[in-house]
Amino acid sequence: MVVKVLLDRFLLFKREIILYMHAYNPDEEYAEVESRLRSHLESFLETARSFNMIYTKGYAYILKQPGIPSVSYDHFYDSGDFIHDQIVKLENFKMALTNGLEIPKEVLEAEIKSFFDSAPPLKNRDDVSEKLEAFVKKNSQPSGNGGARRVVCVTSGGTTVPLEQRCVRYIDNFSSGHRGAASTEYFLSVLKAGYAVIFLYRRGTCQPYCRSLPDDPLLKCLEIVDESNIQVHQSHSQAVGSAITKTHAAVEDGLLLKLPFTIIFEYLQLLQMVAFTMRRIGPHAMLYLAVAVSDFYVPWKSMAEHKIQSGSGPLDMRLVQVPKMLLVLRKDWAPMAFCISFKLETDSKILLEKADMALR
Repeated sequence: MVVKVLLDRFLLFKREIILYMHAYNPDEEYAEVESRLRSHLESFLETARSFNMIYTKGYAYILKQPGIPSVSYDHFYDSGDFIHDQIVKLENFKMALTNGLEIPKEVLEAEIKSFFDSAPPLKNRDDVSEKLEAFVKKNSQPSGNGGARRVVCVTSGGTTVPLEQRCVRYIDNFSSGHRGAASTEYFLSVLKAGYAVIFLYRRGTCQPYCRSLPDDPLLKCLEIVDESNIQVHQSHSQAVGSAITKTHAAVEDGLLLKLPFTIIFEYLQLLQMVAFTMRRIGPHAMLYLAVAVSDFYVPWKSMAEHKIQSGSGPLDMRLVQVPKMLLVLRKDWAPMAFCISFKLETDSKILLEKADMALR
């Protein structure tokens, strides 16, 4: 509507000029002609200023909102160089905030609130909360040597981003979970570390003490003796026995709590719960973040409920940026915890820059 008004004013102004140039009236005072031209020009400029104010201020608001805001194709490409350049400047400012400078606290808080507000609630939240409380309480009490045991949360695997609420398709951050599983074994080793471990892992990824087992261990490690008996194949008996013995011992001694997740919403809600629960043990807490976290997601309320139909043509979907929660995790959720994070980049220069920023 504003574009149409602007164009109409401009055409009217141009038409008046042509009329005055080709329909000269000697009886008309030039002062009156000048006054009319000036009036049209001022009206045109006022409309242009209003247009600039509406769109510049509008995009200034839109581009500071959480995630990756949309920009109108028509405004960006078809509304002239001035509007295009203004939007580019605002986009560059948004990128500077998220890539090099510290994000303003109110913006970060808004992004995090938007994410958790859009997340479906955990189905077993009360059960998880009860287990976490009991686990941390048990391991924060003085042990036989007089000191409280240290507790580490090891995150492992990769998160998925569902594209439908009744999920058929999803975007995956692939991770085998070997680093998380191996690190958990190390932390549980009394001689090496002696931690209690909350193992927050992706369903179906590598488990502690199972790294030496083959793929499809159920089929490859077991053999049928007769119709009613199955046994571990001799070639795998030592590895299977060790995995079962060590896992059961850690769980029964109250040193290993395993919490599974699949989607990004589950993972970040669980991580927040873990951090809040571990906050009470202060510097005895460690967060070892080896999970491959999705960078983008589809807000739950914006997601299709049922399977997206392929017959409707090419899929055009808007993904929102997952808030960078490491900062708030370190400063608010568990400020006294020792935090270790990992970063995957294919460009070593970018990797070093991001590692430097993460240490600040």
